[in-house]
Amino acid sequence: MKLRKKIYLTAGYNTIALGTGRNEFNPKKARPELEDYIKEAGQRVLTQIGGAKNIDEGVIANFMAARYNKQGNLAAFMPYIDEGLRFKPATRVEGACGSGALGLASAFRSVLAETAETVLTLGVEVQNTYKAVYGADILALAGWFKMRKTGHVYFFPGQFSDRAGSYYEAYGFDYARKGFAQWYKNAIENARLDPTAQEYHNTVPNLEEQYLKAKPNGKFFVDHLTVFDCSKVSDGASANVVASEEGLLKMGIDKKDAVEVVSFAQVIDDITKLPQNPLELTSIKKAAAEALKDAGITIDQVATVETHDCFTIAGILAVEALGLAKPGEGAKFVAQGHTARNGKIPMNTTGGLIGWGHPTGATGVHMANTIWQQFTGKAGDAQITITKDKPYGLSINMGGDDKTVTAIVYKKIF
Repeated sequence: MKLRKKIYLTAGYNTIALGTGRNEFNPKKARPELEDYIKEAGQRVLTQIGGAKNIDEGVIANFMAARYNKQGNLAAFMPYIDEGLRFKPATRVEGACGSGALGLASAFRSVLAETAETVLTLGVEVQNTYKAVYGADILALAGWFKMRKTGHVYFFPGQFSDRAGSYYEAYGFDYARKGFAQWYKNAIENARLDPTAQEYHNTVPNLEEQYLKAKPNGKFFVDHLTVFDCSKVSDGASANVVASEEGLLKMGIDKKDAVEVVSFAQVIDDITKLPQNPLELTSIKKAAAEALKDAGITIDQVATVETHDCFTIAGILAVEALGLAKPGEGAKFVAQGHTARNGKIPMNTTGGLIGWGHPTGATGVHMANTIWQQFTGKAGDAQITITKDKPYGLSINMGGDDKTVTAIVYKKIF
């Protein structure tokens, strides 16, 4: 979408992505709950922008709190963050694992419609309330649930396992696994640089060797992927503020502490149908192309990408969908180091879904926060260099198996 006025994103905050792998995580002990994550993320953003008085509207993005946490009506948690948000308009949005970016898109539209100058946007999910095998039944709601009985017990790993199997058949098992291994290695190494990442405490050596030793085995998991290929079961929240130029002035935020949102594209495909081509993320391809076109740029002008690597195969196919590599050459592109933090186009610089974590409703907001951190010099040890010849960033948040996709283009303010 071409924007009729300038939009900015600022004041990002991420809680820890809590789950297996974090030293703090213990499934037998009490852990923070849904409202705790909402309050932490929301309050930490408000401290950056002069308080709740500077917020006009709120959006909470969440996938399935009604099942994971037996809680609905999440928009009404906005005043729980701060009394100053009481009686201000707020909405809750849902689009499975793509909920976070839908929340951002809702905020963009409010600013464009001039119903708000500042929108507090917050994504949250608490998923460790169920064991993984039971949680898989909830996650299956991101797809057409009538397929549940014919799908794998681990429903979405099964669907992306099918994509991986098609990739092996078309291009070769060993060739593909080498690319997948490098994607996994990049994810963990990048996560080790971000203290909020779920894999921050991972100290396992020889990551690529570890990955390649683990062979897919359908008797224990799914046919064509291992647990190393998968994103995390995570609890967490991410929040930021979407604002107009007037909104930045109201909050007292310098433009250099914000990123400009240049364009965004939101596309939907038919949830009742399997992918027409398992070797292509068609919706991601279309959404990214639309967002780049509306921004008036090409992928060669993009400095960094945050893409939805719910599985390693999704990362490889996203590389191809973006046109960075031809069909079948995505695994080679990744294996050659081009998506590493020192490569041609660094991707998922704080670990992505595999490394940082995947609290589903928060993921799209976390992606935006990572680009905001990189473009404002706030990424800490995970910081990469952004130059004037490549001042753009791109985030791609996906819900279901390439069904609900939002792509956003950002620009660094020098």
